[in-house]
Amino acid sequence: MRYRVHRTDGGDKLSTITYLLAVLAACANATSSVLQRKAGRRVPQGQNLSLRLIGSLLHQPVWFCGILAVTIGFLLQAAALGNGQLSVVEPVLVLELPFTLLLATRVFHSRLHAREWGAIVAMSAGLTGLLYSLSPVGGSPQHVRWYTWVLGIGANLGFVTVMVAWGRRGPAGGGSRSGQSSARQAAVLAVGAGAAFGMTAALMKGMTSAYSRGIGAIFTSWQLYAMVLVGVGAMFLVQSAMNAGRLVAAQPGLTLTDPIISILWGVLVFHEQVRTGWWLLLTVAGGLVIAGAVLVLAKSPLLSDETSQQERPRENAARGTARSGNG
Repeated sequence: MRYRVHRTDGGDKLSTITYLLAVLAACANATSSVLQRKAGRRVPQGQNLSLRLIGSLLHQPVWFCGILAVTIGFLLQAAALGNGQLSVVEPVLVLELPFTLLLATRVFHSRLHAREWGAIVAMSAGLTGLLYSLSPVGGSPQHVRWYTWVLGIGANLGFVTVMVAWGRRGPAGGGSRSGQSSARQAAVLAVGAGAAFGMTAALMKGMTSAYSRGIGAIFTSWQLYAMVLVGVGAMFLVQSAMNAGRLVAAQPGLTLTDPIISILWGVLVFHEQVRTGWWLLLTVAGGLVIAGAVLVLAKSPLLSDETSQQERPRENAARGTARSGNG
């Protein structure tokens, strides 16, 4: 039996702020997901995993709005990580998926059905059980040895590299002009992106720990520049995953891999203490409930291309009318 230090009122307030910031970050990420998918569906799939993909997206104003949203999400996430444990903040970000659905109902003028609402309730319950059973305390990047960072980053990058190599095998990308999509490619690349975001969160946590030495110390910490580099790579993988196939294929891996990798970083590298023993059963149960809810929500028509396919004839008709008027 492990005894824990009772939190003071100040600690409870700090925990509340951490949860609030994490929820707001999930909202910002959801906004980014919808906007980036709206931009990415207009890009040829032959540009997958190519720098031409970014060039095409630069011509989409909505894509810049998506980048702004994800930037705000990063800032909120950094603030949350500065106040709380990695094993707390990242699991809360799975709320991005239901928030994405709720936003999609407004963007595509649709509504959620009983199945989606049930999955959202189940996800909320599973997340509550997961966080309560883990109840992480302690842990600090300041005491992490340099070789531990090297081992952690190496293992994380190795996993991402394997996912990218696997994701390159398929009809989407590689300069192909077939225009075909691949659910497997989208899923695999999304898992790689989620793993990269998990490492980005760990580096972000390391960066925020430098703030105790003054704001100037943040800009001299190597974690800041490593986080930017890995974060840009993760965003590129997200765009490639969404370009390779439907969001319904990419979202589960993207949503679930990030918190899993982050919890591993928190426990194995930052030495955050979590409950063990029979509490692990509740942790696993909460994780399975979340995974099941993610799979149900990912099958929602709001995350498929059905809406976009209905919109394209109207867009083409509008373009035809404009051309006729110009003629």
